[in-house]
Parts: sequence; C-alpha cells; structure tokens
Amino acid sequence: MGTCTVWWAAPVAPSGAPGLVGLLDAHERERLARFRREGDAARYLAAHALTRRALGERLDADPAALVFDRTCRCGEQHGKPRLAQGPGFSFTHAGDVVGLAVHDGPVGLDVEQARPLTDLAGMAEHACAPDERVTDTGEFFRLWTRKEALLKSTGEGLSTPMADISIAADGAVRWGGRAVWLLDLSPAPGYPAALAGPGPAPPAVIEADGHALLRP
Repeated sequence: MGTCTVWWAAPVAPSGAPGLVGLLDAHERERLARFRREGDAARYLAAHALTRRALGERLDADPAALVFDRTCRCGEQHGKPRLAQGPGFSFTHAGDVVGLAVHDGPVGLDVEQARPLTDLAGMAEHACAPDERVTDTGEFFRLWTRKEALLKSTGEGLSTPMADISIAADGAVRWGGRAVWLLDLSPAPGYPAALAGPGPAPPAVIEADGHALLRP
C-alpha cells in the first residue's frame, strides 16, 4: 500500500522564476506561453515545476530531464501525464493553492476554491448521481473534488460522467463495482480537496510543504 505524499504550495509568477521555467520541457513551455492571465500562468508553472522537482528528488534524477508520456486515448499528446517506470502522481490547482500527490500506485488529487455559483442547480444536476443532493455551494464543491479525484485516479478525467459515481454520506463509493478509496483534505480555508485511488483501503498520507521545492 505504501505512503502517499501530498505537497501543497502557492502559484509562482513566471516573470520572477526563470529557474522554474527552465525546468519545463518544450511542450510545457508552449502551454505556459498561451496563458493570457498571469494567475493562470502562475498556477500552471507552480504545478508543473513542483511535479518535476518532487519526482526528481524521489527518483534521484534531474527534474528537467524527466520525460512524460501525455498520450490521450485519441492518440494526441494532451492526456494525463505519466512517467515511464515512475510512481503515480496527480497535480491540481485552484485560486491560491497548488497541490501534488505522489504514490506507488495510481492516484488522483483535486482542489477547488469554494465560491458562489450562479447556477447551483444546473451544476448539481451535472455532478450528482440520482440518489445524491447538494443544498449549498459548500456541499457542491466537496462533492466535486471527491468525484474529480476519483476520475483523475483512473486517467479518465471528465470523459466519464460524474453522475455515474455515487458517494454515500459515510464516504462509501458506488461506481460500477470498482474498489476505490477516497479521502477528504483541507489545504486552506475555503479550499476543499480530495485524494483517491484504486483499492480497498487508503494508504498512509503525509501532507508536506511544497514551497521549499519551488525555491530558486
């Protein structure tokens, strides 16, 4: 089962972190350059640099030399990144929070910034299974992070409907007979998060300070 480590950090503006930008490969730098808003670019850079530094440290490898396979089911290079012969990992970001989970097996991590929604009913209809209900935005974002983490742990992402997953009040998951584990996390006030993966029981989880890995 092993231990799953989750690092939490903050966004980093590319203009002030040329060393972190230098860790990225051509694909990542091209994606970074597309962002029009500074906040989006800062979250992207922090998530990818944190991933490279954490995996490089674990594998005793040069973070900039890590080669990721991003092959989607359609054959294009825009799928969930994977590292050949490396551990499972999942990164996420929202608002002022960036997270990375690293585990011996598949893992999914999601964080959201709780905020008002103009169409809570419509969003809930998209996310809820027939036997689920959410009555406020707090409940909605907790449910969303749980289901997003589960989907990310399989590599399917939102190509699989969230309504296919049902989560009971005690956290038990019903999802087509799959055995999965699910944990709630709270990296900061107003930021619900969840960690998930396949298997009957969760691993031990260590939450760590990712800011140290993003220092120049």
